[in-house]
Amino acid sequence: LGVLCWTFVGPATGMSFKEVVHALDESLAEIAQIVFFLVGAMSIVETVDAHKGFSIVTDKIQTTSKRELLVIVSALSFALSAVLDNLTTTIVMCSLLTKLVTDEDKETRMKLGGMVVIAANAGGAWSPIGDVTTTMLWIGGQVTVGPLVANVLLPSIMCTAVAVAIESAKLGDSAPISVPPPEKSIKPRGQNLIFGVGVGGLLFVPIFKSVTHLPPVAGMLLSLGALWSITDRLHGEDAPKLKMPESLKRIDTAGCLFFMGILMAVSAMQEAGVLKSLSEFLATLVSSDALLATVIGAASAVIDNVPLVAAAMGMYGLDVRLPDSEFWDLIAYCAGTGGSMLVIGSAAGIAYMGLEKVNFGW
Repeated sequence: LGVLCWTFVGPATGMSFKEVVHALDESLAEIAQIVFFLVGAMSIVETVDAHKGFSIVTDKIQTTSKRELLVIVSALSFALSAVLDNLTTTIVMCSLLTKLVTDEDKETRMKLGGMVVIAANAGGAWSPIGDVTTTMLWIGGQVTVGPLVANVLLPSIMCTAVAVAIESAKLGDSAPISVPPPEKSIKPRGQNLIFGVGVGGLLFVPIFKSVTHLPPVAGMLLSLGALWSITDRLHGEDAPKLKMPESLKRIDTAGCLFFMGILMAVSAMQEAGVLKSLSEFLATLVSSDALLATVIGAASAVIDNVPLVAAAMGMYGLDVRLPDSEFWDLIAYCAGTGGSMLVIGSAAGIAYMGLEKVNFGW
C-alpha cells in the first residue's frame, strides 16, 4: 500500500522523478528510525523473556484476594508498559494470570485480563517507549520526555485508577482465588543479569538521547548490541535459543513491516498535500484541540492508532503545532487510551483476545 501510494505522488502533484525520489529518501530515513527502534526494543524484551527475567517481578505476587490481585496486576501492568510496551506487557501479564488463577475461575481471570489491557494502554501513553504512537511522536520531535511525563502521567494514572475502582466495586466481597500449584522449572543462566541489562538498556535510551542529542534509535541499537554481546559470552554454543539471533527470529517482524507500510502511505499523502487539505477541512469543523484529540482517541477504538497518529503528524507540522504543545500531549494520551474502549481497539486488546479466547461481545 505504501509503495502504491508513492507511485501516484508524481502524477498527482506534478513533481519530477528526481523530486519524488528525494522526498521518498527523506521519508524512508524517518520511517527506518521508527522501524529499527521497534526491532531493537522487541528483541531486548524477547531476550529478557526467554531468560524468564520478568518472573523476578511476577513471582513476588502471593495474594489470593481478588481485589488485592486486581490492584497489584493493574499497577504492575501500568509500570511495565512504560518500560516495555503495551503489547508485550499484556502478553507477559496474561501469561502470569494463568499461573495465579485456575481455569475453574476463568471469569475472574478474564476480568483481570481486561484490566491488564486498560492499564497497559494507559501506562504506555505517558512513556516515550511505552507505545508505538508515543515513540513516533518522540522520534518525530512532537514531544520530549520531560514535558510528556509531566503532562500525561497523572491523566494516565487517573484513567487506570477509575477503571480499577469500578471493577473493584463489581468484584465485591467474593471468594478467594483458587491458585494453581506452583511450576518447577530451572532458571536459565544469567537470569538476573539479563533482566537488569535489558530493562536498564531500555531506560538508558532517553538518557542517551538527552546527553548525545543523537536520535533514539541510536541508543536503542547500542543497548541491543550490549545485550547481544553479553548473551553470546554467557551462553556460547550451549544454549542458542537464549541468544539474540533466536530472539530476532521470534519478534513480530510482520507487525514492523505493517507499521512501515502504513507510515509510507501516510507520508505519500502528506507529500501530495492530502493531509494539509484534510487539516484545513477539520479546522472548519473542530476548533478545539481537546475535541480533535478526543475524536482521534474515539476513532482509535475502531481504527488502528498508528495511522491515526501518523496522519495527525502529517496534517499538523511543527510550525503549526509547536513541540511539547498541549495538542501533542493530548494526541499521545487519547490515542493511547482510546483503544481500550473496545477490545479490538489496540494491539494489546487483540493479543488478549487470542490468549484468553475472548469474543468481541464480552
